[in-house]
Amino acid sequence: MSAIKMLALVLIASGVLGLVYGSFSYTRETQEAKLGPFELTVKDTKKVNIPVWMGVGAIVAGVGLMLVTSKKS
Repeated sequence: MSAIKMLALVLIASGVLGLVYGSFSYTRETQEAKLGPFELTVKDTKKVNIPVWMGVGAIVAGVGLMLVTSKKS
């Protein structure tokens, strides 16, 4: 399998996942203060929304790459 076909599959899969889930969140831990042996840390959860147009665009780009590579073969 060529690298372009693998990239096309990754684009299609990420586009579908983006449309299905719509967002993802991650937790970032920051060190706020250190007083002797004590540390104060804060866990901050961020949510990233994935626009619908980005998911559809990834799917279209992946399908386009698949069609281009299949015509060359």
